[in-house]
Amino acid sequence: MTFREDFAWGVATAAYQIEGAPLEDGKGASTWDMFTRKPGAIWNGQTGDVACDHYHRWQEDIAIMRGMGLKHYRLSLSWPRVMPDGAGRVNPAGLAFYDRLIDGLLEAGITPWVTLFHWDFPHALYLRGSWLNADSPRWFGEYAAVVGAALGDRVTRWFTINEPQVFLQLGYGDGTHAPGDRLAFREVLLAAHHVLLAHGRAVQALRASCRTPGQIGYACFAGPSIPATRTPDDVEVARRRMFEVHARNLWSVSWFSDPVFFGRYPDDGVALYGADMPAIGAEDMATIRQPLDLFGVNIYQGDTVRAVDGSAQVVPMRLGDPLTMYGWQITPEALYWGPRFVAERYGKPVVVSENGVATLDLIDDDGRVHDPQRITYTRRYLSALRRAAADGVDVRGYFHWSLMDNFEWAEGVRTRFGLVYVDFPTGRRILKDSAFWYSDVIAGNGEGL
Repeated sequence: MTFREDFAWGVATAAYQIEGAPLEDGKGASTWDMFTRKPGAIWNGQTGDVACDHYHRWQEDIAIMRGMGLKHYRLSLSWPRVMPDGAGRVNPAGLAFYDRLIDGLLEAGITPWVTLFHWDFPHALYLRGSWLNADSPRWFGEYAAVVGAALGDRVTRWFTINEPQVFLQLGYGDGTHAPGDRLAFREVLLAAHHVLLAHGRAVQALRASCRTPGQIGYACFAGPSIPATRTPDDVEVARRRMFEVHARNLWSVSWFSDPVFFGRYPDDGVALYGADMPAIGAEDMATIRQPLDLFGVNIYQGDTVRAVDGSAQVVPMRLGDPLTMYGWQITPEALYWGPRFVAERYGKPVVVSENGVATLDLIDDDGRVHDPQRITYTRRYLSALRRAAADGVDVRGYFHWSLMDNFEWAEGVRTRFGLVYVDFPTGRRILKDSAFWYSDVIAGNGEGL
């Protein structure tokens, strides 16, 4: 069996990780521009000031995608490139860049899937309280309206916010990502509530401002629980555990998805967080729960569980089990059970909005980049996703992370996720073996897996 005929095969990137040009043509600073100046924050003191220089080399990158046979590309916009102060003033040059980029993609036969926010928050708004400010949902809604009016005649696929659990927990709770804060849990929960309100405001703004009807989704981090066997008991405890709120942190699927699709926070999280819960306004949940067309899930790994006396017991890794260069487990079945469980719970078509692997890549003596581990990893994960589709899960697309090696947040450029190798001192791009392999997968709609 292959995937559905209109399956969206794509790649994904994020603005701060590839664009560079941090203050060029009127762009405002982001929290990541500031955070990378903090001593010790980024591996080897690196920044995203140049990254892949996509701001100047976007035409070359589109040509690479077209040559690979890609038909879909998930990108993000830089909020402070569009609105340097985060609110109010609009930067015509910033919008013009994205205008050219969207036109270039469409001319190449590539459908853009635009993410409004992939973590580069305007520094000017951080100084006004960031996501702790009750006005932050309104700021984000205004930004979404500007973008929708400018690009919504051509862009028909949208994601509002990428992985809220990650940027909130790491950036505001742990302090290891921008903006580098370590807030009390009560404040982190308040910021999270405002982010969910911002999502709802953005959906409303896109529906009102886009001139071409489109589909709007939401890209959530999902770490699936994988049943050790297919026995009903193991499957049930895995399903239950995936959506439980386990601890006083934000590593939860349901905390950020139940409000979006059901209009309420999960009861177990409310009980666990107790007095730290934010005040919820009378209309808040109605704002958050906007009609969505699809659910984007970013899945890289999961943990395996088995039923013991009706509860989920995590099966420990075996000694010597393989890890990626990021230190993540390799668990292909995550791409079967994750999409299946979220589709069953939320009843929406699923798009795998990110999946990929960091490997040790280098230019070989023949001038090529051979990355067999990435091919093996991706083949195994995609095979699991294809089984999910065969079992009736409504899977609409897969976006490989990433098109090219990039600035990988606190890891700098030492961690390579790309199908395309980037020689950072020169900016030269080299298609890895995995890029040619993925091109063949796309051409066959996954038949050759």
